[in-house]
Amino acid sequence: MAEEVNNIKVPKRILNTLLASLTAGVVPRTGAPYIAIGRKEEIATLLDDLDTVGEGGAACRFLIGRYGSGKSFLIQLLRGYALDRGFLTADADLSPERRLTGGNGAGLATYRELMMHLSSKTSPEGGALSSVLSRHFIKMKNEIVADGILPEDEAFEKELKKRVILTLSASEESVGGFDFARVLGAYYSASLSDDAEKKTACLRWLRGEFATRTEAKAALGFSVGTVIGDDNWYDFIKLFAAFSTKLGYAGLILFIDECIDLYKIPNRISREANYEKILAIFNDTMQGRAASLGVIFGGTPQFLEDTRRGLFSYEALRSRLADSRYAGLGYRDLSSPVIRLRRLSNNELLALVRRLTKLYMQREETETSPLTDEEIERFLQISVSRAGAEELLMPREMIRDYLSLLNIIRDNKGLRFDDVMKDFESKPAENEPQSESTDGSQKEKKQKISLFDLEF
Repeated sequence: MAEEVNNIKVPKRILNTLLASLTAGVVPRTGAPYIAIGRKEEIATLLDDLDTVGEGGAACRFLIGRYGSGKSFLIQLLRGYALDRGFLTADADLSPERRLTGGNGAGLATYRELMMHLSSKTSPEGGALSSVLSRHFIKMKNEIVADGILPEDEAFEKELKKRVILTLSASEESVGGFDFARVLGAYYSASLSDDAEKKTACLRWLRGEFATRTEAKAALGFSVGTVIGDDNWYDFIKLFAAFSTKLGYAGLILFIDECIDLYKIPNRISREANYEKILAIFNDTMQGRAASLGVIFGGTPQFLEDTRRGLFSYEALRSRLADSRYAGLGYRDLSSPVIRLRRLSNNELLALVRRLTKLYMQREETETSPLTDEEIERFLQISVSRAGAEELLMPREMIRDYLSLLNIIRDNKGLRFDDVMKDFESKPAENEPQSESTDGSQKEKKQKISLFDLEF
């Protein structure tokens, strides 16, 4: 789905948002396929996971890479693929206020964020919970009419309730399933009677917005055995994943990014409690105790590998996630639960710059490239030849630099590419150490890239 933009007109709204996000160093929520370059093996592996989830299974992966290496971008790209394939998705970035478990409702805050960003193909921006349930309700009504029972018939309501019960019956056997099914049943009954207040109360319960059972009872009009909270939110995620297939979707895919915030938790007991939650999720998905659920975590090498505070400090996770002896020989094993994002090759970076140029030309509504092919080649040559670039040059940094360069040339009439690059070459990279040597021994050997010898 990585689209060649040369012959495709990107919608103006998406194009503006995409380039604005990239210029600011922010991962775009829409338009990611238009700049997808490389990562073919990783994407193929993650799409295989979608197939597994779509067949009723479960999957769990850890995307590990440096800041700016493309973790969040790959997450948004896969989110788009999942929506196109008929999955529901939900994503959340962890923070000091949002964790997997913890005091002051930190785990519940993550659940609420996930439900707020619940998305479907028809509601890709989030907030899809009510539309998903309403869509299913209308579908059931239409099926009953197709069977010859009209809404004004006395048997219509009875048949509708029967079908709702059949849809929810499997959920009652799971942890929290009885309350889950009862609230959903109340939602459908309220939909039938056009009781907007009751529908809102049911949605609030499903989104985890009630602090106590007493508060929930007052709004719902009936007692519930539990409310969604820090300790049980993941049980309801599993319930909703299984229920999503009853709604006609392929399953539920969760994306949990910025896991480095768990590494930053200062208290060891709190940190390990979060790692225990990751272990529970991993075991459930790998051992078949979850159905139609995929979970993808995004984090840095430090979050994974640090033996004092990272996942590897928790022995049960280290033994499951550590590389095999053969991976230490330099081989890749994409069947491992950990996918490490390598640095994009110079060819891939050049292809990315060329694509950004085409998108920029579309936004500016011009047929003339702001830079010549030789100037594009020189920009990339300078970027990859700076000290430390082999390890430290990340797509985010290069994209931001390139789009800033195009904007500067556009906004400063008469300014030439050579003028800007003269200053750029003399300025150290953000991660480049200042060298005190004057004999040139610290200079990296430049790698010649021919723009016209590459194939994409």
